[in-house]
Amino acid sequence: MLNVYFEADKEVICFCEQLFNYNKKIELFWKTHKDWGNHLQFEEQLPAHELNEAIAHAMVEVFIAHRLNQSIRTIIEEVFYFTNAEEIERILDLTVWLVAGEDEDCQFLRADIDLRQLLLSIFLTHIQDARSIHFDSLVKFRINSFRGHLIQYVGLAIDEFKREEEHQEFVESLRKYVTRKESGMELIHVLQGETFSFFKENGKRLSRMELRNIMQKEPLFLVGLNMEEWNLSPLVAMAPKKIKIYGEDPSEPKTLTVINVFQEKVEFEPVDFFPFPQQLKKKP
Repeated sequence: MLNVYFEADKEVICFCEQLFNYNKKIELFWKTHKDWGNHLQFEEQLPAHELNEAIAHAMVEVFIAHRLNQSIRTIIEEVFYFTNAEEIERILDLTVWLVAGEDEDCQFLRADIDLRQLLLSIFLTHIQDARSIHFDSLVKFRINSFRGHLIQYVGLAIDEFKREEEHQEFVESLRKYVTRKESGMELIHVLQGETFSFFKENGKRLSRMELRNIMQKEPLFLVGLNMEEWNLSPLVAMAPKKIKIYGEDPSEPKTLTVINVFQEKVEFEPVDFFPFPQQLKKKP
C-alpha cells in the first residue's frame, strides 16, 4: 500500500481533484496523521506506473497552484534583491507566464527547458518504488535542480520587465510629444497590414514619398523614431486630430502602440467599415 502525506488541507484537496481528473479509477483512503497532517492511502489496483504518473502529475499541479508563487517571490527578493512591491508583482506575473503559459511567445522565451516537465520527472523519480511520499519533504529537499532553472526563468522575466519599462517610457515620451505638437491634419484613415497604409479624408492613399517628405519636416530622432519606420513615425509626424484604424485585430502590436500613444484620438473599426473599398484592390 502506498502512503502520501500533505500538511496543508488546501493542498491535499487540490491534489485529490487533480488526481481524479487525471485517472478516475484510482481509489484511496483519506485520514489525518497526528504528525504529518493529511494521510492518503492508495489501493494498488492500478499498474504501478499508471498510479505513479497520476500522483506525479497531480503533485505538479499542486506545486504550481500553491507553491510556485512563493518560490518565485523568494527568488525575486533574495536572489535579485527587488524590494518595490509593484515591480515584484509584475516580475512574478511574468515568471508564472513563462513557466505555465501555453502561447507561442512564452514557449519561445523559455527555449528548450519546460519546467512543468522537469518538475514531473523529479516527482516521478522520487515516487517510484517508494512506500511513503511526503510532499513537503519532496518540495523542501528534492527539487534543487528545478529551483536552479526557476532562477533562470526569473532572470528572463526581469529582462522582459525591463523591456516593458523601456517601452512604456518610450510611449510616454511620444505621448507628450504629440500632445504638445500642433495637429497637422484633421483625420487620417489607417489600414492594418504588414505595414500600415495611410489615407487622407478624401480617400487618397499617401505614398512612401509623401510620407517621407512629411517625416523629414519633423525631428523624430528626438523621440527615438527614424525615417525607416513606416507605421508609427508617419503618424507622429502628422499628429492628426483623429485616427481611424481598420482591420481584424485590435490587439495587434503596432495598433496597440498607436492606441497607447494617441489614446482617445484613435478609433478601431472592422475592415468592412473602411470607407474607401476601391482602394483595397489597388497596390500601394
